[in-house]
Amino acid sequence: MTEQVPDARHYRGYADLARAQRRGIDYEVLAWRRPASQVAVIAPHGGAIEDGTSEIAQAIAGEDFNLYLLEGRRPSLNYHALHLTSHRFDEPECLQMVAACPHVVTVHGCEGTAPVVLLGGLDLQLRDLLAAALGEAGIDAATDGHRFPATNPANICNRGLVGRGVQLELPHELRRSTAAPRIAAIVRSTLLRLRVAETMVYRAGTG
Repeated sequence: MTEQVPDARHYRGYADLARAQRRGIDYEVLAWRRPASQVAVIAPHGGAIEDGTSEIAQAIAGEDFNLYLLEGRRPSLNYHALHLTSHRFDEPECLQMVAACPHVVTVHGCEGTAPVVLLGGLDLQLRDLLAAALGEAGIDAATDGHRFPATNPANICNRGLVGRGVQLELPHELRRSTAAPRIAAIVRSTLLRLRVAETMVYRAGTG
């Protein structure tokens, strides 16, 4: 007999997910705060929902950036039961974290076999910086013309301190290949350079 579970497409927000699924059994919320960081790295569909996204987000964040994961832990049907779409993702711990961060990067998995990182979000400057850095490393990246523009202001990547962020969509071929740690390292190094540049600007303005 086929297991009957609620369809996450019908969830209006996290409250519906929490009523339908059991935290600590079906899913878990994990958050690591770095008080000195202005960056939040988010995997809202981690664990078994979109496999590989938790690991990539963790590699990007390291010990430097705030990190948030909502991970599917069901034995099956994780995507079906737990994939709360990004513009309805309003889990309170995540909202609290991103609210204090001017830079938000979310990591997602998508269908498709083409090894291309699809970049979206309202932070066009950071989006383009990441696309350029990936391209320089020989990794294809697209910033427009794809189905994940992430321009909805309610998208969790755009709910940070300044109302704009970046969304990364990675097909399975990239998430589960030797390219995944390279992508994470490139995104991480770009964010670290951004932090250094902003620190220098701040010091110049207060000096």
